Amino acid sequence: MTQEEMLKKALGLLRDYVYKLGEAGGISEDECENIWERIASNSGVLQEFSYFHDYNTFLGQYGVEGFTIPDIVAWQVDHFKAYMDRDDKNRFNNERLLLESFDIMAKMAVDPAPYIEKMAAESGQDF
Repeated sequence: MTQEEMLKKALGLLRDYVYKLGEAGGISEDECENIWERIASNSGVLQEFSYFHDYNTFLGQYGVEGFTIPDIVAWQVDHFKAYMDRDDKNRFNNERLLLESFDIMAKMAVDPAPYIEKMAAESGQDF
């Protein structure tokens, strides 16, 4: 198998993983494709996603404005806690939370300001 074929196979496995997480998280196939395109368009986010796929833990090396994927996941967990009193399909959906965290990282790479503002404003921490 050539290096190009191995890369194509690896990208196919990662794309399938986006769809698997999306299906478990109640995310439409169209949105899964959009998320995949955002993840795949950034080598740092793609490397983080690949590492998570392979090891089920975070690499945490790529960051935007000092924020890494574990920071975004922690913010998302805090953010989703606001839904605990609601009857919402996001309430305890780890797959959705994980996939949306990688999507946010990809979006932050393009335009970090709105997400940095939200993370600072919605943090459960005292400053």
